[in-house]
Amino acid sequence: MDASQLHTPCYVIDRDRLEENLKVLRGVMDRTGCRILLAQKAFSCYAVYPLISKYLCGATASGLFEARLCHEEMPGRENHVFSPAFREEDFPEILKICDHIVFNSIRQLELYGPRAKQAGLQVGLRINPQVSTQPAEHAIYDPCAPGSRLGVTLEEFRKAPANLVALLDGLHFHTLCEQNSDDLETTLNGFEEQFSEWLPQMKWVNFGGGHHITRQDYDIPRLERCIGRMIQGYGLTVYLEPGEAIALNSGYLHTKVLEVQHHEGAMDIAILDTSAACHMPDVIEMPYRPPLRDSGQPGEKAYTYRLGGPTCLSGDIIGEYSFDTPIKEGQTLIFEDMAIYSMVKNNTFNGMPLPSIYLKQGSNYTLIKSFSYADFKSRL
Repeated sequence: MDASQLHTPCYVIDRDRLEENLKVLRGVMDRTGCRILLAQKAFSCYAVYPLISKYLCGATASGLFEARLCHEEMPGRENHVFSPAFREEDFPEILKICDHIVFNSIRQLELYGPRAKQAGLQVGLRINPQVSTQPAEHAIYDPCAPGSRLGVTLEEFRKAPANLVALLDGLHFHTLCEQNSDDLETTLNGFEEQFSEWLPQMKWVNFGGGHHITRQDYDIPRLERCIGRMIQGYGLTVYLEPGEAIALNSGYLHTKVLEVQHHEGAMDIAILDTSAACHMPDVIEMPYRPPLRDSGQPGEKAYTYRLGGPTCLSGDIIGEYSFDTPIKEGQTLIFEDMAIYSMVKNNTFNGMPLPSIYLKQGSNYTLIKSFSYADFKSRL
């Protein structure tokens, strides 16, 4: 089908843009010898896992269900799992389908590490290097903030029994969110300063995610120097597990204008058939202003509108955008960079339908998945 036949609201995965990102990531792997994994928490559209598997080494999971998805849809690729705390009832299956497991605390290592080692998994521990690089407005995403529940500090690591430290094959840190490699270098400096005495006994180090490697202004040479430090200095295999960088700018959300409201002395409002609260939760949570094709900042173009969803939440507002011409009821708007943290975060608040998912290649669109009332009812 072509774009005019898409049923809104819907997500569109641009296969060609996705492959461009994958080629960039593959280039980093080829030049440095590092291993890059898909962080499924950001993007789990498994219809394109065969394509991702051609370029990357596997995926990382936040629990059993994502680990199972990698096992089923990326057979033969690496399957890593991390959780702040594992569930006993999930653990037998995790041991069967994963090959790397990262624990969040010394207590979790004590509870599950010996069993994981006996089952043949590579065992890692998440470190909190206590190096914050997040801007103040992103405090919710700072795992190095005081009182963080994520990762083991140097002080805690030093107190760990020697027999538990001996279980470790690698150390993992994840401190970034949509950041450049200068922040990675800052983190790595702190990590190396604190934990260098243990690195010679490790097999690998994992730099976590949050690396915006496929962003146009990303400093790839600096990233590659950071990778080289660990490979050449300690003989370690280096893992990275980006999520956003894999699907960055490779997805769209198509929506239609249901109504345009005109209020005396106030900004015009357009009600769309998509919801920030249901279909793009990061708009409210992060907060985040998604790019909208052919639009500008408020007041930049002749006609400015506040765009909102059809739910009862007063704050279901996507943002304020300006246009060269007035927008009309029935008009299609296309939000960009909507592949990441969208489908994986969808909900059916107010009985909102889940958007269909299409795959775009060239100018052709193929329906991957559509949803119905049954999908809403089955969740309740």
